[in-house]
Amino acid sequence: MEFVLGGDLDALLHHRYREQCVDGVLRYPLGRRTSVKDALEAVGPPHTEVESLIVDGRPVGFAHRLQEGQRVDVLAPEPPVDFHTPTQLKPWAPGWPAFLADVNVGGLATQLRVLGFDTLYDNALDDADAAAIAEAERRIVLTRDRALLKRSNVVWGRLLRAQEPEEQLAEVLTLYGLRPPFATFTRCVRCNDLLVDVAKADVLHLLEPKTKKYYDAFKMCPSCGRVYWAGSHHERLQERVEWLSRRLEEG
Repeated sequence: MEFVLGGDLDALLHHRYREQCVDGVLRYPLGRRTSVKDALEAVGPPHTEVESLIVDGRPVGFAHRLQEGQRVDVLAPEPPVDFHTPTQLKPWAPGWPAFLADVNVGGLATQLRVLGFDTLYDNALDDADAAAIAEAERRIVLTRDRALLKRSNVVWGRLLRAQEPEEQLAEVLTLYGLRPPFATFTRCVRCNDLLVDVAKADVLHLLEPKTKKYYDAFKMCPSCGRVYWAGSHHERLQERVEWLSRRLEEG
């Protein structure tokens, strides 16, 4: 049988299979009857990176049992990905992007929270717990860990190609068609909870002398108690958000 890989899926092949792939076509000998999902993930790409599967001209699901001689067209998602509508390969849709960032993309989690996106991040989670939470809470898993995305209960996910957090952020926003205006500075970057307005008098004891003198508007995280205000760090973050917005608008 042969896989015909769309998009950049050939770049996700394990090294020995990448060498055998010619113009996106990989011949794969079946040693036994197996599902499309198992065969595809054996050569490299996690199932989350697939938009649709066509076997000999017919759409199939991941459980389809392969036979020798079949042609499997593996189509990659093209931005913007529709996260509102379930498909044959994705039995549920998040409706609005809620993310789960695993331990190897903590910097991305922080940047998504700055923009106001619900992003769960806990570096104590193992793969099994992360997958279970993503399924239960209808979250899109963001990671550079193939093993996590190959778990069958992970329905939505992205194996991030970029390595730096800012590039990863642009990758995610582009893939899912997320554009400004963003709900910036509405979430706690430490614990993800939504911030609430708080009177200056109620947090005065937590502030440094210069902060007390120059700032009057404050927000607080109701979970961890962290206090936020529009100081110099806020201004630098705002400049980065504006740069990112221009980049997305320019394509």
